[in-house]
Amino acid sequence: MTQSSRDRATAGDGPPASTVSPRDAAAAETLLLGGSLTVEGRLVQASNATLYCSVEHDGISAHCVYKPVAGERPLWDFPDGTLAEREVAAYEVSKEMGWGTVPPTVHRDGPYGPGMVQLWVEPDPDIDLVTLSRSDEDSIRRMAVFDAVVNNADRKIGHLLPPGDGHVYGCDHGVCFSVEYKLRTVLWQWRGKPLTSEALEALTRVSKALRDGSLATRLAELLTPEEVDAARRRVDLMLKHRIHPYPPEDWPAIPWPPL
Repeated sequence: MTQSSRDRATAGDGPPASTVSPRDAAAAETLLLGGSLTVEGRLVQASNATLYCSVEHDGISAHCVYKPVAGERPLWDFPDGTLAEREVAAYEVSKEMGWGTVPPTVHRDGPYGPGMVQLWVEPDPDIDLVTLSRSDEDSIRRMAVFDAVVNNADRKIGHLLPPGDGHVYGCDHGVCFSVEYKLRTVLWQWRGKPLTSEALEALTRVSKALRDGSLATRLAELLTPEEVDAARRRVDLMLKHRIHPYPPEDWPAIPWPPL
């Protein structure tokens, strides 16, 4: 799925999409959890049911993405009905890393049952995503580190959301946190290269939080114990070797299609 205006179908005008900044996590989470959801359309290129909605609470409104669990297509390598929780788990890791890689994301009930709700981020149409994905921008390098932590099996070019302020968000994290090493991404330009001091600091925070912090408690509510343990091991391995991981030898390294 690409969060892009050209992918929407039957979407109305709705309320303004930028009344809450994705950088204000607390305010965005309050809106997403407590607001009234109105479906305005759908994202036509998404493989699972992905709805474009407005959300309003106490006079504050924004646009968001709603993915009901009932609309998830079964996958052979991930348990049925777990993609929404994995999206939220990815957001929790993003918050702990301190980079804001994932837009504010919650799990709540909606018009078609429980599911994932994520604040909409409108990408700058003037930014070439292919060029961005191949760059050495700090924001893209952070994305690569984040993907390694959550074991993202589907980092496509179209999952990059640059709003035009120098930051880059990422979406579609439903196929993350497998116990098996399934990292599949278009961001391999740093494979085998030393991690930055910034990355090592973020990984150290996550390692601690996965053992005795709120992140461990939160992920235990969203993932299996085996998946949480695997996340700890991935972080510890990166801290031990202090390099970006290499592609897996027995798993396709790049998602198809890459866009």
